[in-house]
Amino acid sequence: MEFFLISLINGVSYGLLLFMLSAGLTLIFSMMGVLNFAHASFYMLGAYVGHSLNAAWGFVPALVFAPLGVGLLGAAFEKWVLRRVHAQGHVPELLITFGLAYVVLEVVQLLWGRAAVSFAPPPWLQGPAFTLVGGGPVADLHWVWGAAPEAACQGPARCSPFPATRAFMMAVALAMVLGLWALIHRTRVGLVIQAALTHPQAVQTLGHNVPRVFMWVFGVGTGLAALAGVIGGSTFVTEPSMAATVGSVAFVVIVIGGLGSLAGAFWASALIGTVQTMAVAIDLSLSDLWLALGLPSLSHTGASLWMSLPLSQAAPILPYLLLVLMLMVRPRGLMGTREG
Repeated sequence: MEFFLISLINGVSYGLLLFMLSAGLTLIFSMMGVLNFAHASFYMLGAYVGHSLNAAWGFVPALVFAPLGVGLLGAAFEKWVLRRVHAQGHVPELLITFGLAYVVLEVVQLLWGRAAVSFAPPPWLQGPAFTLVGGGPVADLHWVWGAAPEAACQGPARCSPFPATRAFMMAVALAMVLGLWALIHRTRVGLVIQAALTHPQAVQTLGHNVPRVFMWVFGVGTGLAALAGVIGGSTFVTEPSMAATVGSVAFVVIVIGGLGSLAGAFWASALIGTVQTMAVAIDLSLSDLWLALGLPSLSHTGASLWMSLPLSQAAPILPYLLLVLMLMVRPRGLMGTREG
């Protein structure tokens, strides 16, 4: 039972990392109608800049200044590059951001190399945040802060630690959710942003600089991606392929959640993170799952071959299967209000 709970929490934590990445992409699309293909590249750039700042100044300055610096780069890119083609339609925007993704990748490999770099979390984030101790009935399950004593893990009892880095990731992601909600719904800036989304000319008439609003929204979106990169890079691995690893999944998240919906992106991220993690954690094949549902056994040779595939090997394609299913059942996504 404790293994199941730890796997579930791990899935939620990975989902929250996906939300940190996809929230900026959703924010940019909902404001500007731009699907930024280079968004995951800002995630990767945040990880590498955070790695360098962590080596020079420490983790906390890296956590603050890496997203700030990458966000300013994103704002500059919107002002001097993306804005020039915004009036020409979506195709030039997609091509420019697609090209930017390759430029960022080459710059990262030129500056930091092609191999993974060592981006270790600080000492206060190393080790477990808490440990679930169990092995018997649910009533016997309990948890302790940090690492459990060796005596508590003897005999039939089993200890499942939850890494402090993942707990910190969840805390930052939840704080970001609350911060974005408060910014959009409880501040004057948020009111201007919401008004510029649907009535940009009216907002311009009232004296607000709508292009400047768009620029800073793009900067905030890329800064949020860089924040996810600093945390994700120190928790998992910092390497040039990290953008390709999560970039496509981020687009899956915003489509399943609904284009332009932050709430939809949140629930879609939690769903995808949980499904992928549980598929890896549970050592079952598709045939085991089929029989557990009470369905008749498949004796056909071709069917038995692919039904014997472990769920852990099918985990990378599960988000895309969910995407196909969502597009078939509800093309607007879970909470989407616009089609594109």
